[in-house]
Amino acid sequence: MSELPPTECFIDGRWVATKQRFRVTDPFDNETIAEVSDADDKTIDDGIAAMSRIAPVWRATPAPARGTLLRAMATAMIADEQRLARICTRENGKALPDSLAEVRYAASFLSWFAGEAERIYGETIPASRAETRIVITREPVGPCALITPWNFPYAMLTRKLGAALAAGCPVIAKPASQTPLSALALAQLAERAGVPAGVVNVVPSHDAKRVGDRFLASRAIRKISFTGSTKVGIGLAKAGADDLKRMSLELGGNAPLVVLGDADLDLAVAQAMIAKFRNAGQSCVAANRFILERSIATSFTEKMIGEVGKLVVGRGLDEGVTIGPLIDDAAVKKVRTLVEDAVKKGALMMHGSLDAIRGRLVPPMVLAGITSEMELWREEIFGPVVAIRVADSEADALAMANDTEHGLVAYVFAREHARQQRFAEGLESGMVGVNEGLVSAAQAPFGGVKHSGLGREGSRHGIEDYTNLKYVATRV
Repeated sequence: MSELPPTECFIDGRWVATKQRFRVTDPFDNETIAEVSDADDKTIDDGIAAMSRIAPVWRATPAPARGTLLRAMATAMIADEQRLARICTRENGKALPDSLAEVRYAASFLSWFAGEAERIYGETIPASRAETRIVITREPVGPCALITPWNFPYAMLTRKLGAALAAGCPVIAKPASQTPLSALALAQLAERAGVPAGVVNVVPSHDAKRVGDRFLASRAIRKISFTGSTKVGIGLAKAGADDLKRMSLELGGNAPLVVLGDADLDLAVAQAMIAKFRNAGQSCVAANRFILERSIATSFTEKMIGEVGKLVVGRGLDEGVTIGPLIDDAAVKKVRTLVEDAVKKGALMMHGSLDAIRGRLVPPMVLAGITSEMELWREEIFGPVVAIRVADSEADALAMANDTEHGLVAYVFAREHARQQRFAEGLESGMVGVNEGLVSAAQAPFGGVKHSGLGREGSRHGIEDYTNLKYVATRV
């Protein structure tokens, strides 16, 4: 059996070839991994039609049966985790241990929502009149379009797909053009697990805007779930308003990582390494702005540099590598531009060098002396760069942490419980890690505030955006 999945579109339970194809390349050396079908308008429309046909059937399928199919997919993912991880590393570039962790994380969403399928509870409400009964039910919103990014190609899809399928909604998924093979591998597993034809459809394309416009134009699609940039998410929300489509938007982040003066520095450094360098920093929840209370700034920085020096940059498939290549040349250019701007405006390079960049291999760098005038204070770095700014007090640190239009996740390290609570409550963020650098979990609500998006994924709340409330008043 080939390591790679089929490279055609997956429509109504069939693998469908199109006239146009596009290259999927290894970020490390730009070598072609596969050529994948580029979904044309007819193929997209066929996928939407398949969803529309199967929607009443899938809606009527008992919740335990839907859950059984999701569990079968999760089990298949874990059984096939080594192959799936290699596919991810080949097209995404991330270190193989990161890919393996992602496969397991992605499978956990299928397992979680398999259980949640059986817990989409309704309500009974006491009525104002003796002859009336009030019942509230949750019903599937209908066919859904899922648009996912390249940085976590399995997890970003399963946490949408798991919730949609559990709720009774068929889906059509458009994966990022850099990483379509991971989505096609999931379609392959759905097919093998016995998910009915038309429930899961995948339309890879090199033209994201065209596909998105097709989704927006279809009145059959009742919800769009998108993970990506804030700019694109706002555009989707505006365009979707014409049809009042339901939107879930998981958008950009600019996460602060705050270390207060009473923090356990060894713990803070260990967790900061996770928060910053997973997937080479190419994560919406990556720590972007390091804010250190002055009393511990020097000690923390020295300890952090010691750990950063242990990281190994190289091809993601090679043994011992902890940081793989960035996804493409544009990503490298962005990191270089942000670092050059910071240095020009007075930042100090404490570790690493731009001169050490080789192709798409970007070494970890530590910058100190960051100010709010520097571009990397305002923009997601999306690379292995630590940007350190010093705060004079807890209040000063909180103001710096909230100095952003984004609010996806924030991290704070402190020993005193009252300080932990006070700071966490003051943060303008949808998620907070207190003495914790890895907040994502299938059972927890993932999502942000401000310009970081709308809605939540994962947890029991994650299924709500795929359902409509129905109120029934009955005279008895």
